[in-house]
Amino acid sequence: MGSRLQADLEYIFAQTQSLWNELKETRIFITGGTGFVGCWLLESFLYANEELGLNAQAIVLTRDGQAFRKKAPHLASRPAISLHEGDVRSFSFPNGEFSHVIHAAADASPQVGVDDPLTSFDTIAAGTRRVLEFARTCGAGKFLLTSSGAVYGKQPPPLTHLSEEYSGAPDTLGERSAYGEGKRAAEFLCSAYGRTYGIQTKIARCFAFVGPYLPLDAQYAIGNFIGDGIRRRPVHVKGDGTPYRSYLYAADLAVWLWTILFLGKPQRAYNVGSEEAISIADLASTVAKAFGSESRVVIDEKAEGSSLPERYIPSTARAREELGLRQNIDLEEAIRRTINWHGVEPAET
Repeated sequence: MGSRLQADLEYIFAQTQSLWNELKETRIFITGGTGFVGCWLLESFLYANEELGLNAQAIVLTRDGQAFRKKAPHLASRPAISLHEGDVRSFSFPNGEFSHVIHAAADASPQVGVDDPLTSFDTIAAGTRRVLEFARTCGAGKFLLTSSGAVYGKQPPPLTHLSEEYSGAPDTLGERSAYGEGKRAAEFLCSAYGRTYGIQTKIARCFAFVGPYLPLDAQYAIGNFIGDGIRRRPVHVKGDGTPYRSYLYAADLAVWLWTILFLGKPQRAYNVGSEEAISIADLASTVAKAFGSESRVVIDEKAEGSSLPERYIPSTARAREELGLRQNIDLEEAIRRTINWHGVEPAET
């Protein structure tokens, strides 16, 4: 798997090479290092660490070290990576000083929030406070929280893109609000710890992504579509296909997250995602086309056309203007690279 990422890692490094020197001879702490975002952080960290001779170490919090070693042995076995087992809400603090902390842990599954909203909220909110307390104790100067566009609540359909100034919020009484409300609490805690203890806390409000390590059987439409194609079955749209989403490729995501950690303004949130909206139906067709079977799309429901489609699209003007960040890898190429990572040759375009 690692060899298939070589071009992506070279790209990430080229975009961020000038930023890494502050990690020289340091230790960083990462939660959620075994998930989609975390694996990309570790891949790019290891690449820069070796290319620049940083001699940095990453300690990764995980609930199940053995499971991670099975999932990504080429990461878990590297000398620069150490696993620290524990629950994000109660883990024991590793000894010594750490320069940077990245908190990327949290189950984004909406069903978890519905089935067990108290645990979902507590894992996010109490877990964030525990990690912030560790950052304060270990003397970390910079802290990155991977938050979510879920903090904005439902996007009004007439609003094409959500900016960081949008004042919407999840429905406090909604059965699916545990995740969004948990992330809002986590963001408040980051801001409060930053002001109180002088930690440079930065917030990445993440939207939707595609790339290697994305699950193919979870709540991510694009992952499910790619999974359908790999299994040589019709791409299945659950719903009418009218909602709009946007997708940033994982290599661009890694560039954005490292840049926000290193250069982002303290106590500030940045939307992270693509501004290029695509309907779920068109997304399904795009994925099917990448497998050479554009017509093999099944849509469960017929679109009514009586109301504006649902949208979940960020404005990334703040990241562009303050940090110079851009989406450089378009959606079709992102899908092709993801398919290739799974060992399947995408169709010729």
